[in-house]
Amino acid sequence: MSAELSTVRILLADDHLVVRRGLRFVLESEPGFEVVCEASDGLEAVTEAVKHDVDLAVLDITMPGMGGLQAAREICQRRPATRILMLSVHDDAQYIAHAQKAGAHGYVLKAVADNELISACHRVVQASLPSFIQPVPRQTTARKHGWHSDAALESVTLTPREAEILALVAEGHSAKDIADMLVISSRTVDRHRENLCAKLGLHNRAELTRYAIRIGLVEP
Repeated sequence: MSAELSTVRILLADDHLVVRRGLRFVLESEPGFEVVCEASDGLEAVTEAVKHDVDLAVLDITMPGMGGLQAAREICQRRPATRILMLSVHDDAQYIAHAQKAGAHGYVLKAVADNELISACHRVVQASLPSFIQPVPRQTTARKHGWHSDAALESVTLTPREAEILALVAEGHSAKDIADMLVISSRTVDRHRENLCAKLGLHNRAELTRYAIRIGLVEP
């Protein structure tokens, strides 16, 4: 698929309508780019990607229910020709690694999307260029807010599912709500939360929430 020869059909997925509107404006300001469908969560993103036969899926990494990473895996399986670009507030190496493992072809930080998004999209849809586009480094969320950084905690690697559940816990969702969104049992959610506490050396929802904010998984 060559961006120079035909229109690039784009799926845009983000759970915030205002963010989608802004990103859509940026994308459609570029000749040859057309946002043909939008989604507010990962499950909808997969459905729309298949239904509209998109060339490029631009996915927010953190969405309710099925997150962007799982959506990327599903789209890769069901539409291997679709190129995938992840959007994220996280400049942590573990998130970049998870995105690449999920099948994404690029990763752009939301903080620089207004300047970098178009360039990243062009590079991602041109398969002859490097297979994975790294983000532009920026100040980490922890440093930006002046929070103390604990090296032991920052070295912990979360699985995509752990990151997904941590984000939902930090957003205040109950175990039942999370279970319903992820189509798993409440017991499984509780087990994940207990494992997160043990893995991170934390003790309750408040500490998990502070950690999620510190690593940029959710906004403060």
